[in-house]
Amino acid sequence: MSLEPTLKHVSAGVLNIAYYESGPADGVPTILLHGFPYDAHAYDEVAVDLAATAHHCIVPFLRGYGPTRFLAAETPRSGEQAALGADLLALMDSLSIEKAILGGYDWGGRAACIVAALRPERVLGLVSAGAIYNIQDIAGAANPGSPDQEARDWYQYYFHTARGRKGLEQRRSEIARLLWQTWSPSWHFEVDAFEQSAASFNNPDFVDVVIHSYRHRYGVVPGDPAYAALEALLATQPPISVPTIVLLGADDGVDPPPSQDEEAKHFTGPYMRRVLPRVGHNVPQEVPTVFAGAMRELREMG
Repeated sequence: MSLEPTLKHVSAGVLNIAYYESGPADGVPTILLHGFPYDAHAYDEVAVDLAATAHHCIVPFLRGYGPTRFLAAETPRSGEQAALGADLLALMDSLSIEKAILGGYDWGGRAACIVAALRPERVLGLVSAGAIYNIQDIAGAANPGSPDQEARDWYQYYFHTARGRKGLEQRRSEIARLLWQTWSPSWHFEVDAFEQSAASFNNPDFVDVVIHSYRHRYGVVPGDPAYAALEALLATQPPISVPTIVLLGADDGVDPPPSQDEEAKHFTGPYMRRVLPRVGHNVPQEVPTVFAGAMRELREMG
């Protein structure tokens, strides 16, 4: 059994997905999914913790990050939510994973929520961090939020413009560092930790995927027609029936946890919501033992 992760590659759907693997091959299949602007290294400590307790951990780099690459030049560099969900299912199929415990936050949490909602027979349990019900309501995206939330989402509107695209191309590392700092104000991350993840933003498709993601979610640009049917299903805001633990950082600088849980209605199975003091947006990297503990809790529930 290897507790230290090994970098591997697999062709899955439209991608050659790079992923870290650790833990016993016959352990509980466990897939850990990162967000923007982070990468697979957000789970370094979580994976080691889980691998030591009989979890077979798979930690992929999402489309547009790190060593993951598109198989064909003509494939649209979509960052829409349906694409992320499809990538996760393709990864599970390519690795012959029938069922898995899914953990994710931000973009990765969205992929995990999508698969949990639409293919519950493939999911043993779900840990969703940084958001509660992380499936976008694109039809409702034109409705403005509170002024303070609109201010926190500045980067999304920035990316809608040509200036914002140019800014991401030229200053991706600086933008990411600012977001790390403002989204996790109580987390004093090491420079080396940031630089390790920032290297993933040099992926040749990073800018295209990120820009499309933040434009599509507001209906500014169309999606990839290949995912139209899947997006139509997501537009119905399908419920999540698998056992779910939601972890929210009390100090999250982009999605602060609401005082009232108005999204619990989307969960029809066992559901727990926990707000973590002195924790920001990047839950698995800030409090890896807490995140790993939630994954083990789901395993015991199963």
